Amino acid sequence: MPVLPEVAKTETKEGLEAFAKYWFELLSYGYETGDTALMSAVTSPNCIMCEHAKEVQKGWNEGGRWLGGGLIATPSVSTNFRTAPDGNYQVAVQVSQEALSYYNPDDSLDSADPKPADTGNLMLAVFKNGTWFVSTIEPIEG
Repeated sequence: MPVLPEVAKTETKEGLEAFAKYWFELLSYGYETGDTALMSAVTSPNCIMCEHAKEVQKGWNEGGRWLGGGLIATPSVSTNFRTAPDGNYQVAVQVSQEALSYYNPDDSLDSADPKPADTGNLMLAVFKNGTWFVSTIEPIEG
């Protein structure tokens, strides 16, 4: 289970970057276990990408079904640490995810997704009540 680094509890540039890495560790943990409680606690239900990921994670980790692979890494995380008028900070996150396999209760392979191309994502987060909170995450279109 991912552990929130101490620095991620601070409203600093380093804290926000550490939190962003931690959040993607929570996302990866959800694929491994189907447990999305920690991610949900620090994520707005208005984040469409986040809610979709949680649906997949929960749905494929119940009734004896399970997921294999899908581990997520964040090779690059950066922010200019400036607050937008709406109170959000922006964090650019490069995400790399392994191939993901979907297994049935009898351990047979249902389907598989190949390793997707690494993506750039823009996380919008606010610091409130002493903790970071994800407002939304969107792909960076190039």
